[in-house]
Amino acid sequence: MSPTPSAASTEVAQQPDWLFDVLGAPRVSEGERFEVNGETFEMRAGLPRQFNQLSRRQDQTADTFGFKWRRDDLFDQSEYLAQVRRWMLERYGDIEAAPWWADYGPSPLILDAGCGAAMTAIEMFGDRLKTARYLGVDISTAVDVARERFQARGYNGAFVQCDLNSLPLGENSVDVAFSEGVLHHTDSTSDAFEVVARHIKPGGRFLFYVYAKKGPVREFTDDFIRERLQTMPADEAWRALLPLTHLGKALGELNIEIDVPEDIDLLGIPKGRIDLQRLFYWHVCKAFYRPDWSIEQMNSINYDWFAPANAHRHTPEEVRTWCANASMTIEREVVEQAGITIIARKNG
Repeated sequence: MSPTPSAASTEVAQQPDWLFDVLGAPRVSEGERFEVNGETFEMRAGLPRQFNQLSRRQDQTADTFGFKWRRDDLFDQSEYLAQVRRWMLERYGDIEAAPWWADYGPSPLILDAGCGAAMTAIEMFGDRLKTARYLGVDISTAVDVARERFQARGYNGAFVQCDLNSLPLGENSVDVAFSEGVLHHTDSTSDAFEVVARHIKPGGRFLFYVYAKKGPVREFTDDFIRERLQTMPADEAWRALLPLTHLGKALGELNIEIDVPEDIDLLGIPKGRIDLQRLFYWHVCKAFYRPDWSIEQMNSINYDWFAPANAHRHTPEEVRTWCANASMTIEREVVEQAGITIIARKNG
């Protein structure tokens, strides 16, 4: 698995000069190990990677997202990336132009806790990544894809493969933490939130998104399908979800609205007119549909939701409690049926 010595030296040379200063560790060569905060890391294929074993559920989550983010043909498309950027702008605002960057000097440290293939970070931060020190951390081999994307764009990024509960950083060391749809994929969302929050400096900001709790039928269906997929290899789980994705497409193409005559409190279904596909999607079973997306792209959304063993859902009240307990003031809160988006500033 290790590169040849010449390839290894090239890979190590590609690490930014600041990486090991941020880690508080000596610069190491390919195959060498070092320790940070009691955790062992090994330099493999040019990136520091956690050496210790993960929990069974986190190991499954790592395999799930490693499989997903290797599907470059689905994600490196201009239309797909434009939609990602629009969704980020709607929820977080224009972070690239946010006035608070001035609080952190010319080269702020951005921690992307669960960076995946860094697609959302690139769309979110834009050219801020040319001057900021961006550290992408992910449990899966998606970090290798993320590094390639950063190198292709000339951005100042470094990457570490590890569980975000074992971040190789000191407390109060990060200016801006970003965790887009990741905290809920850990063994405990609240524990993961606390871990990341500890690494943020007083005055620093935490930008994150977590899944929102749905109605009872949808919650049952989500857990039922997720449990069925756990025994399947990633590629088999992908194929198993395709019929559901085709159903979502068929419902969407009907383009039929119905009128729910009154609130159905027992099922969490509000009254009013709603497209039939959206009624099914929000209140029966997630079957994603966008008329301008391919079946494979739509299936990737369903796969992202159902395949990970860990996919916890939360209420706004829970999220507000986490922030209060971490001495964070919420500056922006967007609550949608899908999830909860927060920008919070650490007090002090």
